[in-house]
Amino acid sequence: MNALGGHRQSNPVSPQAKSEPLELLAFLEDFSDELEDALDIITPNAHLRMALHLLQGHYNARTITPTSLVSASRVPYATANRRMKEMIEDGLIEQRPRTKSGKSFSMHPSEKLLAQWVQLSGRLRRLADGHFGGQRKARDTEDYYFSASYTAAQSVPPLSVRTEPLKVPGGIRVLVHGDPTFMVMDNLKRQFEQVIGIEISQRAFSIDRLREEGLRNAARPTSRYDIIAVDLPWIGEFAEKGVLMPLDQVMDLARLDPADFHTAGWKAAHWGGRAYGVPAQTTPELLFYRRDLFADAGLEPPATTDAVLKAARKLHDPRHGRYGIAWNAARGTALGHTVLMTIADFGQPILDLPAIAGGFGTDHLASGGYQATIDTDAGLLAAEYLLELLKYSPPDILSMSWYERVRPYAAGSIAMAYGYTLLAPYFELDETSPAYGQTGYLPHPAGPGARPVAPVGGYVMGIPANLAPERVPAAVEALTVFTSPEAQKLYVQNGSRTNPRYSVGSDPEVRRTSPIFEAIDAMSWRDELQFWPRPPVPEIGGIIKICGEEFHDMLRGIKSPRVALRTAQTRADALIRPDGSP
Repeated sequence: MNALGGHRQSNPVSPQAKSEPLELLAFLEDFSDELEDALDIITPNAHLRMALHLLQGHYNARTITPTSLVSASRVPYATANRRMKEMIEDGLIEQRPRTKSGKSFSMHPSEKLLAQWVQLSGRLRRLADGHFGGQRKARDTEDYYFSASYTAAQSVPPLSVRTEPLKVPGGIRVLVHGDPTFMVMDNLKRQFEQVIGIEISQRAFSIDRLREEGLRNAARPTSRYDIIAVDLPWIGEFAEKGVLMPLDQVMDLARLDPADFHTAGWKAAHWGGRAYGVPAQTTPELLFYRRDLFADAGLEPPATTDAVLKAARKLHDPRHGRYGIAWNAARGTALGHTVLMTIADFGQPILDLPAIAGGFGTDHLASGGYQATIDTDAGLLAAEYLLELLKYSPPDILSMSWYERVRPYAAGSIAMAYGYTLLAPYFELDETSPAYGQTGYLPHPAGPGARPVAPVGGYVMGIPANLAPERVPAAVEALTVFTSPEAQKLYVQNGSRTNPRYSVGSDPEVRRTSPIFEAIDAMSWRDELQFWPRPPVPEIGGIIKICGEEFHDMLRGIKSPRVALRTAQTRADALIRPDGSP
C-alpha cells in the first residue's frame, strides 16, 4: 500500500456505527415486537426470531449457543427445540464444537441462510423505498428494471464461519502496517476469530519498522508470524531474499479467484512469474479536489499538470488560510514516492522498462539488466513541476508526508491533495469536514504527451518462507479468509476505502458507501491503474530514498534541478551496479 510513515495513527473510521445489515435486522426485530404486542392473536414466529438472533450474533461476533437460540425464539422450550432442529436439517444452521468432547456447540448461520438473507434484505429495501421513498421512488423503480435488481442479486455475501475451526498452537499471528484499513481488521478481530475458530494476534508497525521487522523475522530460525503484510514495492526484495514463500508451493491459487483482483494489484504481487502474496489492499494514489471550490471558481477538474498548476494558483489564498495543493514532500521515503509518481505523470518509469500496450512491462525484472532513468527530459519536467507546486503549497509542505497532507485537506485549508484512497476516511466519514461529500477523485493528471495514471499502492499478505511447516496449512486457510471478497466487503462496511477485487467494487452496498469504488473501477477498466511507476525491484527502496533526499535539497534551493537529477542518477546507478559495471 502506500508507504505511510511515522507512528501508528489514530483510526478515522467508526467501527461501532451500525452497518446496513444490522440496521435492517434491528428493524425486523422491532417490527415483530410491535406486531406481537399489538395483536394478541399473533404468536412469535420461532424460525424468524431464531434466524434474526443468529444473524445479529454473526454480525456482532457474538457467540450463540443452543440455549440462547431457544430463548430468542419466544416460544415454549419443546417447540423451540423442534424449530431449531428443522432449521439444522434444512441447512440453515451450522453447529461448531466448542469443546474437545464435541458435546457442546456454538450455533452459526450457514452459507445458505446468509445468501438467503442478502437476497431478502435487498428485496425489503426496494419494497420500503417503493412504498415510502417519496421522490426516490421513480429513480429506484427505474434502477430496478434497468439492472439494479440483477446487480443486487450479485451482492457479495457476508462472511460465513468455518465448520471446523483452525487448529494451531497460539492462534494465528499476523504482522501488518498501522494504517486505517488494517486497523479496521483489528477492530473486527472478534468476528474473524469466530469465522476461523481460533485466536488472532496482530502487531502493527509504521512503514519503515514493518520492513525492518519483516527482514529480521526472515533471519530467525522460525518465523514469529503466520502471515505478514508487504508493501508492493518490496515484493522483489522479499522474494529474492527469501522472506516470503511462493504461494503456488503451498496452495492452489485458483482458490483465490485471481481474475477477480484488479489486474495491476494481482500482477504487482508477482516476482519472476510467481505470486508471493495475495492483494489485501489496492489503494491507488489519486488527486483529491474540492468540487465546490472548483465550481465557485469556474474551474474544470484538472486533466493535465498544467491544469493542476492553474487551479492551484487560482485557489491559493494564504491570507485567508487556504492553500492550493498538498503532497508528499517530506525528506526521504515520502518525497521519494512523489518523485517516482511525478516522473510517471510525464510518461516515463524510473527504470528503463519496455513500452507495452497500456504502459510499461515489468515481467522481465527478476532477470535483472535494468537501469535507473532519473536524469532524463521527463525527470527534468517532473522536477520543474514540483518546484511550481511548491509555490501554491502550505508553508510546512517540506515536512508533510502521508497523513499530514490529507488532514489539512479534510480540515478545509487545502483545495487539492495527492493522496491514497485509504486516507479518504479522514473526510468521507467526518460530516464536519468541509470536504465531506464535496470531493472528486481523479487519476494523476498527465504531463504533455503522456496519459493519466493512477499509481497503484497497497499491501499484499504473504506467508513467511521460514514458517514452521506444521503451521502452513492454517496460515493458508487464514490468508484465504482475510483476503476473500466477503472479508473485503466487511472492511469497506466498517470504514476502509481500499479494495483489491472487482466483485467487491461492484457490490451495490459497497457502491453506496463511497464514490471512490466506482471511480477506481472506471480507472481500472480504462487501464489507468498501473504499478510500473514503482517497479518492485530489490533496489527500489534505496532508489526512493535517494530521490527523496536529492529532490528535497532541490526544493530547499540547495541544488538546481539538473544537479539534483544528475546526483540522484549517479547514486542510483551505484546502487543497482555497486561494482561499477555498465
